[in-house]
Amino acid sequence: MNAQDMLTKLVGFNTISSQSNLELIQFVQNYLQDHHIPSHLVYNQEGTKANLFATIGPQVAGGIVLSGHTDVVPVEGQPWDTDPFTLTEKGDRLYGRGTCDMKGFSAVGLSLVPEMLKAELKRPIHFALSYDEEVGCTGVPTLVEAMEKNLPPIDAVIVGEPSMMNIIDAHKSLHAYKTVVTGSAAHSSLTHQGVSAVMNAAILINFLQEQADDLRLNADPNSRFDPPYTTIHVGVVHGGTALNIISEHCEFLWDVRAVPGDDPGRYADLLQNKANELLAKMHQVAPDTTITTTRIANASPFRPEPNGGRAREIVSDILKDQEAAAVSYVTEAGIFQDAGYSTIICGPGSIEQAHKPNEYVSLEQLTMCEEFLRALIDRQAMPFPSS
Repeated sequence: MNAQDMLTKLVGFNTISSQSNLELIQFVQNYLQDHHIPSHLVYNQEGTKANLFATIGPQVAGGIVLSGHTDVVPVEGQPWDTDPFTLTEKGDRLYGRGTCDMKGFSAVGLSLVPEMLKAELKRPIHFALSYDEEVGCTGVPTLVEAMEKNLPPIDAVIVGEPSMMNIIDAHKSLHAYKTVVTGSAAHSSLTHQGVSAVMNAAILINFLQEQADDLRLNADPNSRFDPPYTTIHVGVVHGGTALNIISEHCEFLWDVRAVPGDDPGRYADLLQNKANELLAKMHQVAPDTTITTTRIANASPFRPEPNGGRAREIVSDILKDQEAAAVSYVTEAGIFQDAGYSTIICGPGSIEQAHKPNEYVSLEQLTMCEEFLRALIDRQAMPFPSS
């Protein structure tokens, strides 16, 4: 099964984060088993999703982890020209949800399993496939914990997020929040007798916009990130039941993507201070009104490692490229790094295609990824350097 065939299989599984990924995981598990490779599953509490890790080669130190997430973002409401869960080839492009973010990397790696076995690796290659990366990297922590307990020391983790096969050594952190405003309902002609949850939520959202504007105006001109500052974004708002009813409930989801060194939690604190000001006024009308903010997801920042780090050294040696970039999107790299693993991001496709309708990866990018992973296989097949 070549990389395109494997990608056809993986894209065919609807693994939107709200759905189970078990069919995909079971396919991968069976595929590995057909090659006499055992795999280990780490389920979520409900048993509806699972992480998978597996080892090709000896259980010795010096392994390389190929890391990818199995979930994808929703397609609902997007104007796709093709079935997003059927891989469609047009020219040099392969269209489908997850082609670049990020089933392409996993497809290439899995398609090369026969070559890994034939190479008689001296040092292992590990696969690590996670769930729920797209909703705050919530699945990978238990995967990392299981790997720490069951695998010998790792040389490097390569997170195959779309980077156009360039080296990424830094990204921002992510904190996601849900703010809920509970007001007091009344007829809309009697505004003095009610507390509008929607209008108070709007004040809070405007406050977040003011913070976002301030961050933009005070950006570090020397920052490696694009944009070169911490961002604040409100993505979802739900509230109210009818035009002529003062709304009793409104909630909104927002996130902070902070440059390393900036504490994303401080923006939640600032919002709470503003909420306290509003509550003082709200309670004058209705004492049982509330405003609560809950963190619903967080992902660690990814930082350049001292002297570049082992992972960057390995990847740079193969790609013959010493340059590295920083990105604003969030990956699981920071979580692997927090666990003590030397980590780098490098994978096929462009982040500019991710999360959009008609997502695609080019055949050229998959070929580049194949060449890279074949060189990695050759490296892992070499004898240990003599001491």
